[in-house]
Amino acid sequence: MFTGGGLETNSYLISCPEGNILIDAPEGAAEAFRNHQINLLLLTHGHYDHVWDAAEIVAQHKCMVAMHPITEEMMADKNLLRRFGIDLEVRPVKADILLKEGNGQSLMGQHFDIHEVPGHCPGSVCVYDSSSGHLFGGDVLFAGGVGRWDLPGGDRDLLLGGIHTKLLPLPEATLVFPGHGPHTTIEAEKANNPYLQGN
Repeated sequence: MFTGGGLETNSYLISCPEGNILIDAPEGAAEAFRNHQINLLLLTHGHYDHVWDAAEIVAQHKCMVAMHPITEEMMADKNLLRRFGIDLEVRPVKADILLKEGNGQSLMGQHFDIHEVPGHCPGSVCVYDSSSGHLFGGDVLFAGGVGRWDLPGGDRDLLLGGIHTKLLPLPEATLVFPGHGPHTTIEAEKANNPYLQGN
């Protein structure tokens, strides 16, 4: 795991049978993982703090990129950050693999279930490895919190509905590795997350 950028965004390097997958690319990730092998960069969603170093990582490692089609559209929009009030541009990258809702997507020889959970960001995906019981959740579910829904494209009902229907039914022992903050479990969030009680 590496945490980088002003918003302390997490990225995760995981080993698979056919190579390594880096999940998300915050500022500083290119340098942090310069001496590691990266075969595939997977972007959970298109917010700048998760894609900041994507182009640099692709240039360094000549790796493939997996993301949702909406994330690719967001990265190609040169004025996206300016609409957020941030006068910056993130270098876009193209998708080699388009992620979509469904079970058993093969990435680097490993099968993952892709859960599309918008509401924090359009095209946001959570990636579940049933063999290890690990969920890489992007900015959907945090320890004691959920992704904010007050940014452009945000929707509280979509976010909470997706968490309830797609993530909470996962085994309670599932380890959740979020885009910010410490890891947690589905069991802990069911019991203690104030955003998920009584909804």
